[in-house]
Amino acid sequence: MIQEITIKNFKSIEQLKLQLGRVTLLIGENGCGKTNILEAIALSSAAASDKLDHEFLASRGIRITEPQFMRSAFNSDDLNPEIETSFQFQNDKIITYNLQHDGKPYSSWVSKISEISEEIPKLEMISTLFYQFLEKDGISPPSLSKSDYVKQQVKEHIMKNPDNLTLKKFLIFSPENSSLQIFKEEGQIQPLGIHGEGLFKLLTVLSSDKNQDKIKEIKQKMQLIDWFKDFEIPDELLLNQKNIKITDRYFLGKQKYFDQNSSNEGFLFLLFYFSLFISDNTPKFFAVDNIDVSLNPRLGRRLVQELVQLAKKSDRQVIFTTHNPGILDGLNLDDDEQRLFVIYRNRLGYTKATRISPPKPLEGQEPVRLSEAFLRGYIGGLPKNF
Repeated sequence: MIQEITIKNFKSIEQLKLQLGRVTLLIGENGCGKTNILEAIALSSAAASDKLDHEFLASRGIRITEPQFMRSAFNSDDLNPEIETSFQFQNDKIITYNLQHDGKPYSSWVSKISEISEEIPKLEMISTLFYQFLEKDGISPPSLSKSDYVKQQVKEHIMKNPDNLTLKKFLIFSPENSSLQIFKEEGQIQPLGIHGEGLFKLLTVLSSDKNQDKIKEIKQKMQLIDWFKDFEIPDELLLNQKNIKITDRYFLGKQKYFDQNSSNEGFLFLLFYFSLFISDNTPKFFAVDNIDVSLNPRLGRRLVQELVQLAKKSDRQVIFTTHNPGILDGLNLDDDEQRLFVIYRNRLGYTKATRISPPKPLEGQEPVRLSEAFLRGYIGGLPKNF
């Protein structure tokens, strides 16, 4: 897992350090920089994949804008600073991405990747010796100097690093009812696109005989919806049909089921989240922006509790953002793997973060719920100008 991230010179972030849990929840005012944090990680994910073209950035959940607007504008002396992100992993390995853009139309971002670990000096020494051996035999790598060859070997090592591979699959999920309801075709990224594309195909795969345990677990979790009884993928679907049969436990007449087009948003969003967390084919590290969308506050609280347990069970790491106070009550801050941060902008406009500790009740009083502490302004994250 990633223990700590450092972001420099990205949008409203001049410099920010954040120590992540297995489940990290970000709250704060509109425009304080919550999504900017997620986008900085997604930009690093694109760098880890060596795919920094605009269409690839958009498919990862990044709001595409002109390069100068993606950089921090706080330093008036340098309007083109590098964007830098660093990730410290549990093994104390640190991988850093430096991203630059020349500002020309149609240009892509370019990145430099470096790693701090005990392995790199050894790899540099081995690569240097190997190059010298090739040079001696007259078969040195064509058009590469010794230093460039060593850099290339180090970069290839980092790109194949398991930690880097985890980061490569990072996405900012922001499911939309339109994509979920019509079971939109798979997107550029599979099995699930950031808005819910590909959900039908994933459910079909999970419904196969060898994956029955996964689909059963999803159905069991869907019991959070009071009226839900079952769903299934019909056998008689035509090639281009994408429908599931959903059974309402209150239906007693001839109409035994309905399809996703007639379902409510809450059902579809839960189906998406549980599929995302339970499938073995989805990312191990990802974010969900505005986890509260379309959910009753109490259902949202219970959903977060369920997703925390699924994250532990399947060894995933996730970042949520929310504006709904009820979501906060789904966290147990006495568990160090669950963390809550208030994101805010200081008097200079920089995005900053404060970790919230478990609330301590006054003597003889009941503890205040996190949702209530949020609404009362005890922990911050609310507008102060009105």
